[in-house]
Amino acid sequence: MAVIHRTTMTPGKLELLASWLPARPWNLGGGHEPRLTKAGGFRLDDPQGEVGIEFMAVTDESGDRPVTYQMPLSYRGAPLPGADHALIGTSEHGVLGRRWIYDGAHDPVLVAQLFALVLGEAEPQAQNVNNTPDPSVIAHFAEAGHTASVSSVDVTDGPHGTDLRLLTGSAPGSPSGPAAKGLTIRVNRVLRPEPAESTTHATGDVGHITADWLLPDGTKARGRYAVVRDITP
Repeated sequence: MAVIHRTTMTPGKLELLASWLPARPWNLGGGHEPRLTKAGGFRLDDPQGEVGIEFMAVTDESGDRPVTYQMPLSYRGAPLPGADHALIGTSEHGVLGRRWIYDGAHDPVLVAQLFALVLGEAEPQAQNVNNTPDPSVIAHFAEAGHTASVSSVDVTDGPHGTDLRLLTGSAPGSPSGPAAKGLTIRVNRVLRPEPAESTTHATGDVGHITADWLLPDGTKARGRYAVVRDITP
């Protein structure tokens, strides 16, 4: 499991995110310079132990009302080839040295583990404690016949979030293995509290991931970090 080091990062994650956020198509800041605070989230483990994976909730209080965003982040010890467009920035880690921090929706390792979480094949981990599962993160998927193997990903950032179009199973033309299936996971970039019954049974979706975050007044909110929107045979 990933080890969380009690050390410094320079510049810090919130500082990098504040510079990166204004240009995002889902940013609701209205031209204000972001004023970010950490609001929660969780982690997933990379089976190879190479990439750090975090789903961070941050709240921007610069506007008329606070907005909480979800930032899927991947941390790497070297640049990810072909992903310059998704680089949030680099930071000097007090133990690990230079880390390349990416918008994880464009990182194939994070996407694969997110899908494994949807299928119940990855265990969510506490954001700030080593080797500690987070049972408050709940995944639901109503379909059968999918494999956690992801053969291709197409990523689209839009005003309502980031859509991950996945092809799972065998790649086209593969002579063996399960038949390929397509599905879309929408990563909700703006987190909105929902009633308990709607986070348990997401009407119209075939799958979802729900988790908590903290509101500026310290109360706990819960909602969908991601939803599975459609499936194509």
